[in-house]
Amino acid sequence: MNVSPCLPAAGHDMTGQARPELTEISKDHTALVSAEAFRVQVIETGRPAVIRGLGAALPATRAASAEPGAVLDYMLGFANERRPQVFQSDPINAGHYFYSDDLSGFNFTRSEMALRDAFHAMLAHAADPSAPTTYVGSLVAHAYLPGFAEPNHVAIVPRSVEPRLWIGNPSTAAAHYDAYENLACVIAGERTFTLYPPDAIGDLYVGPIDNTMAGQPASLAAGNPDPARFPRFEKARARAIAVTLQPGDALFLPKLWWHQVEAKAPINVMLNYWWDATATGPDAPSLSMLHAMIAIAERPEAERMAFRAFFDHYVFRTEGHPLAHLPEDQRGVLGNLKANYGQIRAMLLRALRGS
Repeated sequence: MNVSPCLPAAGHDMTGQARPELTEISKDHTALVSAEAFRVQVIETGRPAVIRGLGAALPATRAASAEPGAVLDYMLGFANERRPQVFQSDPINAGHYFYSDDLSGFNFTRSEMALRDAFHAMLAHAADPSAPTTYVGSLVAHAYLPGFAEPNHVAIVPRSVEPRLWIGNPSTAAAHYDAYENLACVIAGERTFTLYPPDAIGDLYVGPIDNTMAGQPASLAAGNPDPARFPRFEKARARAIAVTLQPGDALFLPKLWWHQVEAKAPINVMLNYWWDATATGPDAPSLSMLHAMIAIAERPEAERMAFRAFFDHYVFRTEGHPLAHLPEDQRGVLGNLKANYGQIRAMLLRALRGS
């Protein structure tokens, strides 16, 4: 297996901020034979990674090599009668699915549609670019294409993780993040990912967290870098990494990495998996952040800074284990968080219920 950092190399940009790394794994990725090997060799590095040709042998990828409509026919062979939510947009938007100009709505419509009809609309736009663009995102395979997941499983992902499909005409998804690990594999077409590290959040001018295109808040600047409106975005752009995936190529994204996704072919299909590869229990870290916001974010600055010191000490452990000065058998519930997870969670739930 050839694993090496891609450009831009590690270091610092002109702003003095760390420049991120992207790991490139060549087509000789035979060492990634299991989900455990992938977790140790790639996930635990905390860096995005491109894995060339990972999905080249999948039946869906082979079907897509014939002609654009062939992969749609292949998927229809698994389709049931359920009607997923479908996005459609005027071609004047060039497939850029985004907010309306005043942020009160969106520049696309949503409707429920049979997959056969959605695929017919995609082919209509592929033949005539003046027709609306059509996009189906986050399609849960077992719910809409029962039987698809088994022959198209990517071996480095745990079997318990449910695949999703992203299908449509040329489209641009605004820069957003995922709360879980993400492995995305291109089946048909071409996709370019533009990546920004998690600590670029303040330079991306993120939109509301409860009025989103498809679940996660998105950058308002990355798709429209007006320097007068978004002056800080230039700092994020200086640290961006762009990578283009061809059919069979895969990209691993750690939690919280921002990514804009451009699908460029007349018909595009991507398979992806989300899972929490480092979970110690059922609670998502993002939920802790939401609770911290309502509990702490609007308290006086001095109080916020005091809690920040406590978070650094107990949660982020910037100086090691908070009770390193005590013998392990005297550290109470903090002695072994995995073993005491249930006890601490029960304490928290009781407190939230007021009991």
